[in-house]
Amino acid sequence: MRLFAAVIPPPDAVAELEAALAPLHGLPGAAHLRWTESTSWHFTLAFLGEVDEALLPGLEERLARAAHRHPPHTLRFASAGRFGDKILWVGAEGELTTLRDLARSTAAGARRAGVEVDGKHPFRAHLTLARAAGPVRLGPYAEHLADFTGAPWTADRLALVRSALPASGVPGERPRYTTVASWGLGR
Repeated sequence: MRLFAAVIPPPDAVAELEAALAPLHGLPGAAHLRWTESTSWHFTLAFLGEVDEALLPGLEERLARAAHRHPPHTLRFASAGRFGDKILWVGAEGELTTLRDLARSTAAGARRAGVEVDGKHPFRAHLTLARAAGPVRLGPYAEHLADFTGAPWTADRLALVRSALPASGVPGERPRYTTVASWGLGR
């Protein structure tokens, strides 16, 4: 199964970000963007890729330990950016050191459980908002959100999430995410 570890924002923070994004849907080129569904928003701590189901019990044990080692911490959505003209994202402010430490522990625990972790990209707290599905300049979108700062919220759980890739071949179909397990931080 295809898995990743993540922190999932609470509904109030999601609703606030949705409201901030609403005006962006009217900008030039918005039809060329595949907006991520707010129900799937998350901060990826470690992308685990395809994981053999036999490794799942050990992985869950290691991730539970990682969660218990780190306290709940305060985050908020803040500013935005882009990876070229391919991906639009919103960042985070707050106790980012704790979030980074949680990401490191999560990746280390997964490796100890025998799971190969994607180590090509260093952890950077961001939530993907949209992907370009055609020619569009993402600069104006990032500029529109540059001053956005959401209300603080508490990151208090680590989630192990399964990603089911689209199989239908229908253009624009998105992956489906299902939480496999989650653990309270610091407990």
